[in-house]
Amino acid sequence: MRDHLIITLLFWTSLTFGQVGINTTNPTRGMHVAGASENVRVEGLSALNNESNLGPGATTRVFANADGDLVLGTLDDSNIMLLVDTDNYLNNVENPTSIIVQTGNNFGYNPAGVPVAGIVGASFTLTQNAILEINYSVSWSIYDANALDKKRLDDLRARVIQTGIYFIDTATEVPIINDADGYPINGGPWCIDTNASGDGCLEWGGLLALTGQFYNNGNADRGAYNNFRNTASDYVKLGPGTYTALFAARVQVEVTNGAGAAKMYLGSGNDTLQIVAYYYD
Repeated sequence: MRDHLIITLLFWTSLTFGQVGINTTNPTRGMHVAGASENVRVEGLSALNNESNLGPGATTRVFANADGDLVLGTLDDSNIMLLVDTDNYLNNVENPTSIIVQTGNNFGYNPAGVPVAGIVGASFTLTQNAILEINYSVSWSIYDANALDKKRLDDLRARVIQTGIYFIDTATEVPIINDADGYPINGGPWCIDTNASGDGCLEWGGLLALTGQFYNNGNADRGAYNNFRNTASDYVKLGPGTYTALFAARVQVEVTNGAGAAKMYLGSGNDTLQIVAYYYD
């Protein structure tokens, strides 16, 4: 009798209609542990007893297997996957494949930059619906568009350098416009390829991780013209398929005549890109 009383006082356990409550007399689930600071311990999942437990310095996910048993996740049943992780995604060149020519206060962007040949993850495959986390830092350099040689701008005009990422279907090279739920990505569609005059669109897509910064310079002999970077993060839902991430950018300024004309190269230095997939169904 005394042992039974001690157990009752320690656990305050209630059995009602097949439901078990700990620290509660009104369980609402098959097993209900009450108390804001209470928890459940399974010694078979501890770091001491299970090599899949990553220890106190990392997060270890617990899954229910086919039998309903709680198990630690493995590479086979994890719902998180690192798809792209590189510190040099685009070719480090300043040529027509990476140029963005300033066309004034236009409404669209232009694609630029070619992924490094053979880079792991330039194209990736999603096996089911996933939320993608996108992080990037893309380099750019800017020059006077009218100079035959590379020349710093010296007109003191403030320019806005804007960049973003879009995805294409790797097989068809068609830009992805809608997310996995059928909604336009980032409130789009966005013009990712503006015509030469800047008043019409050649191609539409879903543009993500939009960011920008100002640039101006007042002396042709001093001031920087390369080693700039735009950094951004974003999220998007995509369905099953094989995709490639590409960059688009634009240079905006009110006046482009004379020495005010500018040309920018995207990806002229190292460009970091990380894409993480979170599978959710």
